[in-house]
Amino acid sequence: MSSLSSSRLELDVQDKKLLRKVDYRLIPILTLLYLLSFLDRSNIGNARIVGLADDINLSPPAYNTSLALYFVAYVLFEVPANIILKRFDPQIWLPTLTLAWGIASVGQGLITNQAGLLGIRFLLGVTEAGLFPGVIFLFSVYYRRRERSWRVAIFFGGAALAGAFGGILAFALGKMDGVGGRRGWSWIFIMEGILTIAVSLVSYFIVPTWSYKAKFLTDDERNRLLTRLNEDSDAGKREKFEWLYVRQAVTDHLVWGYALLFHGFAFVLYSLSLFMPSIIAGLGFKSWQAQLMTVPPNALASISIWLTVWASSKYNLRAPFIIASAVVAIIGYIVLVTATTAGGQYVGVHFAAAGVYVGNALLLSWPGENVSSQTKRAVAVAMQITIGDTGAIAGVLIYRPNFAGHRYRKPHIIAIGYLVFAIAVTVYLWVSMSRENKRRNLLVSSGDETGEKHDEAVDEEDKTVLGDRHVDYRYVL
Repeated sequence: MSSLSSSRLELDVQDKKLLRKVDYRLIPILTLLYLLSFLDRSNIGNARIVGLADDINLSPPAYNTSLALYFVAYVLFEVPANIILKRFDPQIWLPTLTLAWGIASVGQGLITNQAGLLGIRFLLGVTEAGLFPGVIFLFSVYYRRRERSWRVAIFFGGAALAGAFGGILAFALGKMDGVGGRRGWSWIFIMEGILTIAVSLVSYFIVPTWSYKAKFLTDDERNRLLTRLNEDSDAGKREKFEWLYVRQAVTDHLVWGYALLFHGFAFVLYSLSLFMPSIIAGLGFKSWQAQLMTVPPNALASISIWLTVWASSKYNLRAPFIIASAVVAIIGYIVLVTATTAGGQYVGVHFAAAGVYVGNALLLSWPGENVSSQTKRAVAVAMQITIGDTGAIAGVLIYRPNFAGHRYRKPHIIAIGYLVFAIAVTVYLWVSMSRENKRRNLLVSSGDETGEKHDEAVDEEDKTVLGDRHVDYRYVL
């Protein structure tokens, strides 16, 4: 007994050491890539208030259209991008995407008219579409289910950090106004795009390949990683691509639930991140002040993400924390609607940012934890982002000029409605998965004929086919 305890303790120590090694290889570089992705898509909000609109005669409706076109491209190319990833290699695919959108980002700084902006924003959406779902899927083949949410939260924290970092960077780059005959807004796009290109070239040597052939691990470490993954889920298997798993994803009501949940939160995530500089400037602050005043809400969002997801991981619960974050965001929007002073509304921005970013960090890891097999999970993650981002399209179109009166009062009220919708979807997922877990527990514990058939007749190949529908599979609620 003592020898067994000692062996388990030694294994735990080895696993912790292995996880640290995987963390050090995956999390810093992938978080940096997402930070740059979010920075390059949202810096248009900073550029707008320092002369972009005036210099290229960009009308307010055309600005909203340029934002929407990015998400149209994003939506169209996310599922194909993840299917390509499953049949390709993340070590090449993810850095190549980064290089491509870095070039597109530089292109934003070279445009001279509305048509150029509309075209380059669509191209930016095409090139960025594969990163987020690809990284979420990559996490799912390196980490056990319970280990993923915390890593996804750190990764998604890059979005909030991009907001904080972007405000400071935009303020500094705006000072380059006139250098080389270019305006400050142009340098925001060009310099941030060059930074992305430089990082992409380095990332070819850092971004890992699939776990079963990870070169940064020794043979013993790789075998142990695959063993612990197989004990937990399908992540350690070398699954062959089959269209059967794609059909399973598109016909699963829970997969659609995850997608609709993100739809509700994507509306507020992207409308808030893209319009925060304009919202703050609309409170009576100068453009340079608005740039810097985006930093505190985004910094608070980052801290809130890490604290909340730590608690969520500790208790192995997602739904109640997602609901709580939506409530915090709703409070923020109510303050924005009802406050009569600039200071009061600025407080509302903080509440909204904290709730919106935390909710997204939690919900985006949920299908990665609850969907099996690998191909089904890859499609489910891509569907979540694709369908979710139609909410982003709605968000950037709702925050249009003729709704900007009374400091965006009407769009803020619509945002509250989307958050209420997200709460309702979360409750549906929570109840559905809880009931299914109880049903499967009853089948296994009662030892009735149905449960026994599952245990005796289903071999490993059939378990892979059944995936999360297998009687022994339990959802993270």
